[in-house]
Amino acid sequence: MSDYPITSRNEVKRLPKRAVYDRDTVHRIIDEALVCHVGFVQDQQPLVIPTLHARRGETLFLHGAKRSRLIEHVRAGNAVCAAFTLLDGIVLARSAFHHSVNYRSVVLFGRGNPVEGDEDKLRALEAIVEHVAKGRWHEARRPNRKELDATAVVAIEIEAASAKVRSGPPVDDEEDYQLPVWAGVLPLALRPQSPIADPRLPPSLHLPDYLADYMGRGFRPPKE
Repeated sequence: MSDYPITSRNEVKRLPKRAVYDRDTVHRIIDEALVCHVGFVQDQQPLVIPTLHARRGETLFLHGAKRSRLIEHVRAGNAVCAAFTLLDGIVLARSAFHHSVNYRSVVLFGRGNPVEGDEDKLRALEAIVEHVAKGRWHEARRPNRKELDATAVVAIEIEAASAKVRSGPPVDDEEDYQLPVWAGVLPLALRPQSPIADPRLPPSLHLPDYLADYMGRGFRPPKE
């Protein structure tokens, strides 16, 4: 895949050696993240809203109530910035100054458009549901007329994006390597726990395979 062109919007200025601009890396981080934070300005007030998302190609889909501030802003074609972060570990250095975290993050920029028409809205909602739990859309009841009318779906075309990644052990000042202080990485990972059945679920309904085999977001990238 090609790189995202480096512009004044997406250029990583702080620790540029950690910057990654290739689309494959950016897409993988977006696809593994379960939540994104969308930033925008409304009436000169900066706002950041956490929300679910899904990506298809160079399009990011969001959904919400029609009167949502975020949805109204995106529907109007205004500029937005979305951020995604995966935390992989706590980096414990010998000095307080060099403590850090291992992470993979993406920041993207674009403008929104409303997704209109039942078929297009349903395809976008399917993408969001499948992003959270692949296989769920084909088992759950589809939105009815009332639900579909109450839900707004928007698409953000990715105009610029960059990833930033840190991995590996701490990097201390040379003279600090002799200090009697434990240093290293405490790995962190988001892991699924045992599913908890709804108390009103009939005993005859067994756990679906796609939940029993749920292994985390990084293992099942959506199709383009």
